[in-house]
This record gives sequence, structure tokens and C-alpha cells, in this order.
Amino acid sequence: MVETVVSMARSMVRGAISVAASAAAAEVGLLVGVQKDIWFIKDELETIQAFLEIAETIKKKDVLLKVWAKQVRDLSYNIEDCLSEFMVHVESQFFLRRLMKLKDRHRIAMRIRDLKTRVEEVSIRNTRYNLIKTEASNTIDSADSYTEDIRNLSASNIDEADLVGFSKPKGELIELMDVNTKDGFAKVAFVVGMGGLGKTTLARKIFESKEDIVNNFSYRAWITVSQTFSKIEMLKDMIMQLFGNEELKKRLKQLEGKTVQVDDLATYLRKKLEDKRYFIVLDDVWSIDAWRWIKGIAFPISNIKGSRIMITTRNIGLHQGCTSQSLVYHLMPLQIDDATKLLLRKTGKIYKDIQNDEMRIMVNKIVNKCGCLPLAILTIGGMLAPKGVEMWESIYEQIPSELETNPTLEAMRMMVTLSYNHLPSHLKSCFLYLSIFPEDFVIKRRHLVDRWVAEGFVRARVGTTIEAVGASYFNELVNRSMIQPSRVNLEGIIKSCRVHDIMRDVMVSISRDENFVHLVEDTESGVVEGNYRHVAYHGSKCQNIGMGWTHARSLTMFGERPMEPSPSVCSTNMRMLRVLDLKNIQFRISQKDINNIGLLCHLKYVSFQKYSRIYAVPKCVRKLRGLQNLDIRKSYITSLPTEIGELHGLRSLRCSRRDYFPRLNKDYPMKCLMHTLRLPMLCTPLVNVDGRADVTAELHMACAGCFSRTNGVRVPAGIGNLKELQILEVVDIKQTDNKAVKELGKLTQLRKLSVVTGRFAKQKQKMLHLCSAIEKLPSLHSLSVEARYGGTLEWLHNVSSPPPLLKNLMLCGCLGENMSEWFGSLNHLVKIYLDGSCLKEDKITEMLGELPKLMLLSLESEAHAGEKLLFREESFQNLRKLCIAYPGELMEVRFKKGASPRMEMLELSYGDLESGIIGINHLPMLKQVSLGKKGRVANLGMLQAEVDAHPNNPMLQLKQDCSQHDLGDVFQGFDVVETEECSSQATNLSQDHDIGDDDFLSCISDEKDTS
Repeated sequence: MVETVVSMARSMVRGAISVAASAAAAEVGLLVGVQKDIWFIKDELETIQAFLEIAETIKKKDVLLKVWAKQVRDLSYNIEDCLSEFMVHVESQFFLRRLMKLKDRHRIAMRIRDLKTRVEEVSIRNTRYNLIKTEASNTIDSADSYTEDIRNLSASNIDEADLVGFSKPKGELIELMDVNTKDGFAKVAFVVGMGGLGKTTLARKIFESKEDIVNNFSYRAWITVSQTFSKIEMLKDMIMQLFGNEELKKRLKQLEGKTVQVDDLATYLRKKLEDKRYFIVLDDVWSIDAWRWIKGIAFPISNIKGSRIMITTRNIGLHQGCTSQSLVYHLMPLQIDDATKLLLRKTGKIYKDIQNDEMRIMVNKIVNKCGCLPLAILTIGGMLAPKGVEMWESIYEQIPSELETNPTLEAMRMMVTLSYNHLPSHLKSCFLYLSIFPEDFVIKRRHLVDRWVAEGFVRARVGTTIEAVGASYFNELVNRSMIQPSRVNLEGIIKSCRVHDIMRDVMVSISRDENFVHLVEDTESGVVEGNYRHVAYHGSKCQNIGMGWTHARSLTMFGERPMEPSPSVCSTNMRMLRVLDLKNIQFRISQKDINNIGLLCHLKYVSFQKYSRIYAVPKCVRKLRGLQNLDIRKSYITSLPTEIGELHGLRSLRCSRRDYFPRLNKDYPMKCLMHTLRLPMLCTPLVNVDGRADVTAELHMACAGCFSRTNGVRVPAGIGNLKELQILEVVDIKQTDNKAVKELGKLTQLRKLSVVTGRFAKQKQKMLHLCSAIEKLPSLHSLSVEARYGGTLEWLHNVSSPPPLLKNLMLCGCLGENMSEWFGSLNHLVKIYLDGSCLKEDKITEMLGELPKLMLLSLESEAHAGEKLLFREESFQNLRKLCIAYPGELMEVRFKKGASPRMEMLELSYGDLESGIIGINHLPMLKQVSLGKKGRVANLGMLQAEVDAHPNNPMLQLKQDCSQHDLGDVFQGFDVVETEECSSQATNLSQDHDIGDDDFLSCISDEKDTS
């Protein structure tokens, strides 16, 4: 019997070995064949991408070429998808796992061979119709013709009316150039702004001004540069305008018999201009290379006659390649009143025609749609002119579609298209990607850059992080006036942007035409044609749409959940999804929505909205090997699974939890559960589903976290494996074990760290491990440490060498007396937030007053212990903003002469200063004093009088009505700004804290509001 069993076992083993060997041989054979095909389609992909770049440079594509380019682009997307899927499947390191995936490999192999066949068919189609014409001259001529068409259309629109709102810019620009000074080196003035602002019109008005220019400069020239220009022809034109046609003929005659070279004309021009006082306009300069060439070859360095050169450009960064003598004038959109006046003039209407409220609202909507852009107002006004005012509302709704077809709007459409066509290829996808966001949406830079990186739009460079490269892309779009800055922080860094409405409408049209982005609006339903790569749901009642999700690379939702049946958040139909962005939805994601997130194995960016019902990160997250960003903030999660340590590509890990229990009483948990019938509620099918989900999530958080009140989460051992991690928040040090705390020191790429600690006495050894870890983070820029409920931060002085590059610091907890030397070493600190620090009256000036780069000081919840806060002479030399909230015993803020000479803003909220703010006359740069929610000072009338007398004309801004304040004896009816839009202290602070993309102060304000 035993022998029989052994014999059977041997036969089974031999059979298994035989099957494994056959499978291995089949796999090897399949992989060899697939590998050859992979090399082929990789090479083809490079060629296809090069072709698409060439096709984009041909501004006026014929219909056949446009159709073929669309087919080639779709093929390139399919190849990228296939290569991505192949890489995911060949990553498996274990033989048995590879055998299990043999079926998947076979499917991919068939798909690769199908793509290879399609590539060959596309190539044959090109040969059949002779689609690609390689003559460079055709491209250049086409571009020149296209630019000239746009210029003519734009000029015909702008010049037909004497534009309103240009007198002030004209005066300011002439004053900036100081045209009456008749000695000194030539100065260069850059007039910058987006297309359609009227830069050329403004320059023309100045150029033709007799009093300022014609009578002051004997030699004048107007040179149109544009995107492509002939260097020789431009130099001929300049010589002719400056010195006359006869002079040009004379020079050309001297060169007769030889080929005219650029240097022949440039040398002659420089020599002639050497002792002349000239005024030259270079209109529509696009690139810094063009300007450098013109500057280097046409203008003499030695001229000291007070000459002036004016350049109009859409590229804000152009002046950076100039000398210190360059001047920059940012031409702004029209004021609302001027824009309305221009619209009425263009449409032939008068103010009497729009007297009723509905028409005034409609005119404001049209003006806002145009972004107060003169060209947009004139072109849309031309469309409205033949219509009665009662029809304007229906026409307004049709503007996006009219931009595509209406000849009246051709100038505006072509102006935007020209800007888009001139973008480098790597910026075109980045720009079109912005069409995902709704109209007037404020787009945060970090959010956008992280998504670009996840989509593969950003090309890595040696010596810098890929996020820095993405930020340079963002800045380049700003410099080219393709996007508009929305918020700039104290350091001058643009933190968010908006897209001009007209620019966005054209962008959406291009995205739809190229099957790039599909926007699902409120009214849309039915089947969608085309394989769109990016899908965005807008609105609150989006219908479910019939479309192929297998090609979708990103899903973004705004507003309410789409009407049922809607696609599941984690559906296998979306297997190519790289970006899942639910940050701005108005419904709450539940745990079941993400339980199968491991199915989306290509995911690189995941973001859920705050206050979701998620209470656990599923273990299948380990399958997301390429995940770079995970954002689950203000959820019910108490800890991260050990599988998180396997995501070696993770760059940003933002995970925090609620620190309160709105439905459960933490002091009497069992009594709460039974007495309020919470448990029966979970089992009752008739009860509200959302309520059941909330209680379920809260119970999970309470049980897993032992009813602890903290906004941090436990991180597991193995966190040190995430070598690429740059952002980590919020770590609950109390719940995290010693090994994991030690491993934080291995995250040498970390730029932002946020931790929550407990009582120091109970965690002394763990705090020493944390100190040691902080010392090992050389790249750390932002650090947030919060000691909860009576905890202390005195242990921080054990950090012998604080991170050398630390710029942003938030400390919540008592600091003690031993921190002076520690703070003194923070020479790069820009912003500091102190909460509950209990620092004595002289300690703030002593510890922080000498920091050379400190711009923001925020003091909250008794950060200062004492009745007086004194800013001494020569202290805080770079401070721009002071924020005080919940001041406790503080009664007076006083500025000595010489203190805070660069202070621009003072804010007070949630407290009274019974002795007031004294010495604002010693703050020469002051722009605003803001009394936020529940912020009051003694004798407001006196403060207003001091503000009125201030030479810098600052503003006094009140959140509450004057009647809520102590007006004192001086009140005579003063000019203050009372606004409901004046944010609370915490909100205002968060706008100026450059801590990653989202600011931790907003989280703190949320906590305070709910406590």
C-alpha cells in the first residue's frame, strides 16, 4: 500500500515537473516573440510622437492630414496603454505567479501583434495619400500666413473703436520709460499680457504720440517680429524706417554682386545708430532667443543718447534675458465699468437699454465671460450687435459652441489657437489637461503638477526632482499668459491659477476634437463616440453616459454622484486608470467604494475628498506598484496597513483622521452604544443609508483607535522602505511603535513631515527616536509638530541640528525656556505658526526677531504669555505679515521705531486687544489692518485715524459691523471696508502657508470649528 502511494506521488511530481517545464518553455517562447514586437512598437512609438510634433507645427492642416494625425495619435495612446500593461505583468518575480499570468501574457501578446499590424496599415495609408510633406518652407509659409491672418483680424476688431480704459496705461507706460531723459544707455520696456489685451494698440498709441515720442525721438521704427521672421528682411525694414528708403538702396548697392548676409546689414545698422536717439517698437516677440538675437545684432552697446526700445509680448519671462536696464509693464484687463462701456459701444446700445436688473446681470455675465479682455469684448459684442438685448441671454449660453463656428468670433478663436500652437510639444498636453476643471475653478499648482507627473506629461531632468520640472512647466504657462495667477504667496511663488473663460472654451474644443478630454455636463446623456483618455463629470445631475472606459486614463468628478446606474469608482472597466481624483465631489465616498482599488493596477494618483466614510486602507493597495500620490484626509482611518511599505514609488502620503466623535461619547462608550440604540440602528434596513454608513465608520474608528482624540494615524514598520517619499502626514507618534518612528529617519527625500505627539513624560524614549529621525532629514522644508491635550514640545531642544533647509514650521504645544538657541539656527525659516507656546513677553523677540528670512508670524491660542507684545527696534527686519488669534491675556501690540520695516499686513481675530495696536506709523510698508471674526481693538476710531494719516494709505478691514466695536471718542464716520468675504484668521493664514500643496492650517481651522 505504501509503495503504491509513493509510486503515485512520484508520478504526480514527474507530471507536475513536465507541465511546469512545458509551461516554462511556452512562456519563454512567447516572451521572446513578444519582446521582439515590444522593441518594434517602442521604436514606432518614438517615430509617431516625432511625427505628431511635426504635424502640430503645420498650423493649417488640410483635412486629410488632420484626420490621419488623429488616427496616429489614437494609435500612439493604444501603444502606450499596451506597453504599460505589459510592464505591470512582467514585474512578477516569482515563477508560479508568472505561470498564473500566462493567460494575461498571451492576451497582451495578441494585442501587441494587432498594434504592429495597425502601425503598418497607417504607414501604408500615408504612402497612399501622400499626407506628409517635408518641405520646411511649406511649414514656415503656412505659419507666417496664419499669424498674419490673426493679426489682421485682431487689428480690424481693436482699431475700429477708440478703446476705453487705455489713457491710464498709456500715461503709466510713458512715465515708466521716462522718455524725456535725453542721456544714458538705452532702456528696454516690455509690455506683457495675454493675447487680446490690446498690447499692440497701446504700443501704437504711444508710438504715434506727437508730444511724447514724435517730438522727442528723431529716429523711430515699428517692427513686427511674430513667431517666424526673416532676419535679413527684418533688418532691411528697420534700416528703411529709421533712415529712409534711399539709405537702404544705397547700402544694398554697396553689396551688389555678393550674397547679402545678416552681418552685412547688422553691422551697418549698429554703426548708424551709435550716435542716434531712437525709439523702436518690436511688436509681438514670442521667444527669448528671438529677442537675444535682435538685441545682440541690431543695437549698439555704446549708445548713451537716452534711446528707448518697447517690446510687446505674451511671454512674461522674456525680460529675464535682458539687462538691468529693462522695465516691465503688465497690461491688465479693463475695469468692469470700462469693459461694460466698451461692450455697449460695440453693440450700439446705451445704458438706458440695460436699466432693468436682469439685463444688468446679463451684461455683467458677458463681461466676466470675456474676462474684461478688449478683443473678447469686441468680438462677442460684434456677435451681439445685430440682436435685441432680449436675445442676449440665449446667445450667451451658446458662446462656447459659437466659438467653433461663428465667423464673427474668428479673431478670438485664432488668437487663442495661435498661443496654443506656439507651445512646445511637452506643454500642449499639460495645457489641454486644464480643460478637465470647471469654469472659474481655482487650480492649485501642487495638485496640478502631481497629476501631470502621474500622467507622464513631465519629462525628468538630471539634477532636479520631477516635481520641480513640473513646477517649471506651470510657470512657463503663466509666463506665456496661457493661465492666470490666482494666489501668490509671501515669497512671490504662484500657488494657484485660473483659466480665462474664452481660453478655456477654445481649449475644450481642441480637447474634444483630439479625443483628449470628455466633459460630462448636467444635461448630457446617451452614447459617446470616441476613445477619450480623460473623463470629467461636472455638475450635480450628470447622467450616466455610454462610453468605452477601457481607454480612460483619468476620472475626475465635481459635484454630486452621477445618476444611477453610474460607473463604480473601482471597476475593472477602468483598468488603465492612472488618476482617480474625487477631491472636489459633494458626495461622500464609503469604504465599499475603495475595497477593490487593487483592480486598478495602473493607478499613480488617488485623492478622495475630506470627510469621506473610509475607515481602512484595503490590503490590496499592495497591487498599486506604481502609486505615487495617496490622499485620504479627514477620514475615519486610524492606521495604515503594513502593505503600504511595498509601494516603493510613493512620493506623497497624506492620511489623517477626524479627532472627534459626533455620534459616540468617548467617556461612556458602552452606555452610548446601548442607550442611544446605535447598534440596532446598524441592523435596521429602513434606516437612512448615509446615517448607517456614518455610524459604521465611526465605530470602526472608535474601536481601532481606543476612542483616542488625534488627527494622526499609525504608520507601520516598513515605512522606511519608501525612499522616494517627499510628503508624509499626519503621523500619530503615540500609536506608532518605536521601530517605525526610527525608520522615519530613512526618508531622506522627505520635504514635508507632520506629526502628532502625546505627553512627553509617557513617551520619552520615543520622542528621542523622533528627534534623531528629524536630524537625519536633510531635505525637510516643512515641519509640523502638535502636542495634544497638555503635551509639551520641550523635547525639541534635543534635536541638536534642525534640518538646514527648514522654511515652514508649525508648533502646537508649550515650548519651555530652552529653545532660543534652537530657533536661532533656523536661518532659512520663512513662516512660523505657534499655538499654545506660552512664551513670555520678551521671548518672541529674543528667539525669532533675528531670523533673517522670516516673513510670516502667526500666534494663536495663548502662544504669547503676558499682556504686552513688543516689537523692538531692529527686530523682524523681513516680516511681512503678523496674525494673532485667540490672544488670551494679550492686551496690547506695540511697534517701536525701526521694528518690522517691511510689515504689510496685521490680522486679529477671536479676541480683544483692550489697549489696542500702537505704533503703526512706524510700519512704512503697511497695506492692511484686518479685524477678522470676533476680532476687536480698543478705540477703533483712533486706529482709523492713524490708518488715515499713514503715508502708505493702508486699508482698515472689518469682518463685523462698526457697531460691534469700541469706537472711542474720535469716531466721525470713517472709511472702512466691511466684508463678509474677509476670511477668518485660520483661513487667511492657510493661504500664505507654503506647506506642500494644501495647507495644514486649514485642517486646524476645521478642527476648531467642529470642537
